[in-house]
Amino acid sequence: MLGKMTLTAKLALEDGTVFTGQAFGAEGEVDGEVCFNTSMTGYQEILTDPSYRGQIVTMTYPEIGNYGVNAEDVESRRPFLSGFVVRELCRLPSNFRSQGNLDNYMKENKLIGIQGIDTRALVRRLRIAGAMRGVLSTTDMDDTSLVEKAKASPGLVGRDIAKEVMPAGPIQWDEPLSPWARFQVDEKDSHPKDSKKPDADSPLVVALDFGMKWNIARHLFDMGARVTILPGTATADEVLALSPNGIFLSNGPGDPEPIAYAQETIRKLLGKAPIFGICLGHQLLSLACGAKTYKLKFGHRGANQPVMDLATDKVEITTQNHGFAVDGKSMPKDLEVTHLNLNDDTIEGVRHLSDPAFSVQYHPEASAGPHDSSYLFDRFKKMIW
Repeated sequence: MLGKMTLTAKLALEDGTVFTGQAFGAEGEVDGEVCFNTSMTGYQEILTDPSYRGQIVTMTYPEIGNYGVNAEDVESRRPFLSGFVVRELCRLPSNFRSQGNLDNYMKENKLIGIQGIDTRALVRRLRIAGAMRGVLSTTDMDDTSLVEKAKASPGLVGRDIAKEVMPAGPIQWDEPLSPWARFQVDEKDSHPKDSKKPDADSPLVVALDFGMKWNIARHLFDMGARVTILPGTATADEVLALSPNGIFLSNGPGDPEPIAYAQETIRKLLGKAPIFGICLGHQLLSLACGAKTYKLKFGHRGANQPVMDLATDKVEITTQNHGFAVDGKSMPKDLEVTHLNLNDDTIEGVRHLSDPAFSVQYHPEASAGPHDSSYLFDRFKKMIW
């Protein structure tokens, strides 16, 4: 339901297109790359996923906010995206887990939203022309001014945005999966319902955090491992000083190529301990091994992306959020492609042929999304135990 809205908001794209709708959440003006997510649920996880730093996210599902918000479904210390675009905002959520509504949540977190625009037309434009820079405003109603601001937005290419979302220092993680997440995980996998809490003798996983979703750390902890999180700027010496049994490379926002310090760290860590990377971590591992990356036209964002495991020919429905991909034409001899996206044949997974290291472009921890790929945590567990 729309409810009564009095404040106008505008979304302007760099190609000159301007959408006019109603504001919700906070007031103000933000710029960023305008993209879209095809998930039907999981809007709170999307808002708090650090990988969306620098982006204005459009939801393709028409009604958003219908089950409210709660304290358990956050994926980081605060929301990091620039702005939020929906067709229709639900102001009266109905769910037994709800602790508030989306409008108030966005006000509290100073997030600007726009509703009431034709999101199908917007998404169609982004699919045809590609992701574009944009400006979302509740303060400037001049179309010409907004379009010029959109054109002046820096975009994502060539910027190290990961530094803006990394933790300030080391974190000792001790939070397990929520009951709602664990309920959906098959007991044959690495973190059954009766997971043993790690102790002093448990293997240590050091996670390099480039903007990590918390559900990844929860999965690692539920494996029975001790989990130490380090900022993505940590050096190889700092990682190895902890004597890790396994090393994890997290997701994160933006272009992987400018993050040269992480690529150098990964090169020095290869062969020292088993490595598992997700999303940005997958791209950084590939770059460290000599591959190249490129920007996708409009990216993969949603909880319905089909991926084939080339070793088994099984298809997984996966959660994804990335605007860059590893270039298959640049694949070095040390890497083997293990997974492909069935929509466009882009690379979704690699493994190192001589060192114990593998990575996937998608999110096996889901949150929100299907749990088809949770077996990857089990694979990592077998490498470090």
